[in-house]
Amino acid sequence: MFMKLLVTGGAGFIGSNFIYYILNKYADYKVVCADSLTYAGNCITLKNVLENDNFSFVKVDICDRTSIYELFEQEAFDVVVNFAAESHVDRSIENPEVFLKTNILGTQVLLDACLKFGTKRFHQVSTDEVYGDLPVDRPDLFFTEETPIHTSSPYSASKASSDLLAMAYFRTYSLPVTISRCSNNYGPYQFPEKLIPLMIMKARRGEPLPVYGNGLNVRDWLHVDDHCRAVDLIIHGGRAGEVYNVGGHNERTNIDVVKIILKKLSKPESLITFVPDRKGHDRRYAICPDKIGSELGWRPQILFDEGIVNTINWYLDNDAWLRAIESGEYIEQNKKMKRWAKK
Repeated sequence: MFMKLLVTGGAGFIGSNFIYYILNKYADYKVVCADSLTYAGNCITLKNVLENDNFSFVKVDICDRTSIYELFEQEAFDVVVNFAAESHVDRSIENPEVFLKTNILGTQVLLDACLKFGTKRFHQVSTDEVYGDLPVDRPDLFFTEETPIHTSSPYSASKASSDLLAMAYFRTYSLPVTISRCSNNYGPYQFPEKLIPLMIMKARRGEPLPVYGNGLNVRDWLHVDDHCRAVDLIIHGGRAGEVYNVGGHNERTNIDVVKIILKKLSKPESLITFVPDRKGHDRRYAICPDKIGSELGWRPQILFDEGIVNTINWYLDNDAWLRAIESGEYIEQNKKMKRWAKK
């Protein structure tokens, strides 16, 4: 069965992994990646896939309505998977406006384009952060799809807004929309402002490892490969108008994750440096993925103890990719990237 997908934000962490996953699994699918290549987008990540005849790259901002409409008219997409988002909580606290623009108004442009050009499915990739947080001393509590929205940061507020907007388009215009809300992802190609790659990078250099507060905030870690499988199942078999929570059942405190990295790299725990806590820092995330399990047969396959070791090894084996970010070389490569690229 032929299908043409638009993957927005595909030069980022999860989007790039999803592109590789889809092209490896479906030999007859065509994928177009749309990315504006902001600081967190990295065209070097897509280097290998640029040689695939079923893949194309378009350098475009999802807020640019004229360019997005031209792209939709030219390509006639069957499915749109929207990974494009500003996603770093600290940056949203410093500058909320760019998060509201990309995450809400950009999503609106995509929804309008799907309506105008008859896209068969719009899938919004969201986050468990829209639910707020859970008490650390209540391990029996989990986020479900019925958990009320209760955002803590400008980032999570912008994602919740885009979710609600997508659902409004389903209700008002009957646009076939699905939403997935995932827990913290980890794996290859993650930009080193996020916890795991940042700690790996600093530990290798013997630099202090900054840990917020006391490090006891709990996150439910989901390997990016498991997330890609979940989105694949949702866009092919998920019910329109539904939200699916995707969690790894791999809860760890931040400090425990940092200590695992230090042990793997044979570095002392004395490198850990506690810093003032983030404003409005959520204490615990934990997702109940029973709905996607019962409806679509999804289960996380990669346990954290296995996945974290594989992830550390990936960064060690791909030092050139990490150095390109540290040196700023990737920014120069992004600037050279043509608006429309095949190879």
